[in-house]
Amino acid sequence: MNPIWGEIAGFFIIAMMVAFIGIWIWAWLPYHKRTFNALARMPMEDDAASATATEDRP
Repeated sequence: MNPIWGEIAGFFIIAMMVAFIGIWIWAWLPYHKRTFNALARMPMEDDAASATATEDRP
């Protein structure tokens, strides 16, 4: 096998690690906290709405 493949694989691993760390930092920015909290509450709100809808039916 050509020795260049080792360097290509190393570059790819570094690029993926930088992308992962960038996404991780983006997700933890305070700017996104309100949106993520709203998304976290959606399943509970959906269950409450569907429970009241089934109780209202005769």
